[in-house]
Formats: sequence, C-alpha cells, structure tokens
Amino acid sequence: MTSRQRFLKTIRGEMPDRVPVTLFICDGGHFINQVYPDIDSWDFEALQLKVVEIQKQFGADVFVRLLYGVNDPLWIHMGGLDVSRQTENWEVHTAQIRHGNTSIARSTIRTPAGTLTQDFSTTEVRPGTFVFACTRKPVQSPDDLEIAIRYEPRMPECWKQQVKRRVSRIRQALGEDGILGAWTPHGPFNNASLLVDHDVLYSLFRTDYAFYERLMNFAMERILDYTAAIDAAGPDVHCVGGNVPGGFLGRRNYDRYILPFERRYIEFVQRNGIPAMYHNCGQIMALAESYVDLGARIVEPFAPPPLGDAALARAREIVNGRYVMLSGIDQVNVLQKGALDDVRRATVEAMQAGKPGGRFIMQPVDFLEYGTPLENVQAYVRTAIEHAGY
Repeated sequence: MTSRQRFLKTIRGEMPDRVPVTLFICDGGHFINQVYPDIDSWDFEALQLKVVEIQKQFGADVFVRLLYGVNDPLWIHMGGLDVSRQTENWEVHTAQIRHGNTSIARSTIRTPAGTLTQDFSTTEVRPGTFVFACTRKPVQSPDDLEIAIRYEPRMPECWKQQVKRRVSRIRQALGEDGILGAWTPHGPFNNASLLVDHDVLYSLFRTDYAFYERLMNFAMERILDYTAAIDAAGPDVHCVGGNVPGGFLGRRNYDRYILPFERRYIEFVQRNGIPAMYHNCGQIMALAESYVDLGARIVEPFAPPPLGDAALARAREIVNGRYVMLSGIDQVNVLQKGALDDVRRATVEAMQAGKPGGRFIMQPVDFLEYGTPLENVQAYVRTAIEHAGY
C-alpha cells in the first residue's frame, strides 16, 4: 500500500495496513530552516519541495501542508483587511516602520464612509524564521465593521490560477508518497480574531450579540471565494484553523455561540467532497464531542499537557471513531528537548492510545521546532512505524 493510499483509506474510515506516520513541517522557517539554512526564506515553492523531500528521507508518510505562496497576500491567513490592492472606494496608504527585528506595515484605508487603520508586523525571530501578525486590528467598532463589509475588495480572478499552479507543482513532486493539504482560510471565529482584538471577541457574543453575529458572518463570507479557489485546485485535505475558540471557553459557549458558524463554514469547505481537518492546538477535551456536530472529517492535534489538555486514550473513547483523529507526541518537550528513550517511549504510548479501532493518523502534535535533533525525528518515525501495524 502506498502512503497516499494509506492516508486516503484512513480518512474514508476504512482500515489500512497500518497507521499513517507523518511529520508536521512548516513550509517556512523553523525546522526546515534548520535543515536547509542556505535556502531562500521567500522561495516558498522551494521550501515546500524540501518539506516533501525531507519527509521521504525520514521514511515517513508525507503530509505536506501548503501555506506560504497559497495564502498570499498574507492577510488571508495572518490577519487584517486587504491592503494589497486599491479600488475607487478603497484607498490604501502604507508606511514601513522598523523596530529592531520587526517590520511594521502601518496602513491607512480611506473610504467614502470613513477611515480604517491597521498594523501588520513581520518579526524575524531568527535568521530565516519569521512570525507574522496583525498587531493593530482594523475593526474597533460596529461602524468600522460596516465600512469593511461595504468596501473591502474581493478576491481577484488571478488568485485562482496562483493557487492551482502551486498545488499542481507540489502534487507532481509528491506522487504516491503522501497527501497534499492546503491551509484554507481559518474558521469564522479564528478569522474574526484577525480583525478584532481577542479581549473584545472573547466576550462579544455575550455583550453585543448583534455586532458579534455581523462580524462572524463577514469573517466567513469574505473568505469564501478564496476557499472555493483552493478547493478547485484539488488538494487532498483542507486544513482549517480552529484554535482560537479553544476548550477554555467551555462547551456551552462553543456550542451556542461558535459552533453554528463553524459548522456552516465546514459544510461549505466539504461541499465537493474534499475533507476538512479542523486544527485546535490548545485545550480541546471539552470540545471533542462538539466536533462531531462540527462535521469535519479530521480533527487535530489533541496536544498533551503542557501544550494542551488532551489525554489521547480518553479522547479516543469520546470520539469513538466518529471522525479521524490526528495526534501523537509533544514536539517541544519530547521531540525537541527529550532524549532518544523519551522519544521512543512517548511514541509507543501515543500509538497504543490512538491506534485501536483505526481512524487515526500519527504525527507530532504541531510543527517541528528549530533545534529539533535529527536523530530524535528518525527515532520517532522508526518507532511509530514499528508499532503502526493493524
């Protein structure tokens, strides 16, 4: 059975020959920059090809997740309104400001109904590794939201071909060695958090539901064209961010105020049959049951403490095969910082907890960090495969 067949069989709910064993490698900076320090950090295609290559070298079932060069301009995934283009009613002026290793794009957006401002920051945390964020959110009031709804430019037609070319190129390199995922724009709550300050958003559904509902609908509708373009490009999996509405909000709040919007978006994502993988890298146990109603075919990563709150065996009992679980070992405290024996032991424990009954994919619970020993990664892959058979 090829790696591709193994993944697809698992996602369909069928029993493969063994558990797929893969790696989560970010397609920019971090581990890939550690292994290939001389690569151009802005050559996203070359980086993605290296993500495929190194997983093959480790003997893993390849799962490559495309972010950079697909979700461009970066506001689609990292935050803010679209300041990459202008229209007659959307006049953008951007100043570049430098503070140490952080570059801030400070944008003023003038429209017939008023002016919006936002900061988009790019920080080089180490050579070749960048962190991006909207550090001044553009929506500070209901009036700001109405301006954005009315005037923000929609997706340009050329974006469809941009995505299709990238997916086609990486798929060609991947072959039968695995599957290709694309980071589809976040779920609505995550997307709303890219426009409004978190401390406002986390209480807005109780303090001003009308504003919240309007915001959530806009946060979803503004990215549907981009989602449809990614879907048309033909990835194997849509990777959907859902970490901002974490389990710390409680199941009651999630089910009442967040789940209805997230479910509508997941239905749209999966309307043509390509499965969605919902990503919550924080507290998750309180929402494991709610994710059945969400409808995503895959949920990840069920991170153990201290990164998250997941107990994998207990989570599997709750889920009971109703969606595919993607999980594994702590990529920081075990894989990056642990001894070889720690890696092997944690890998065996995670496999034993996740494997029974199938519908399980084994992977470190988040992307490999800079400074992760190669021998630890190799030990993880070998140990996982040794214990992966059904």
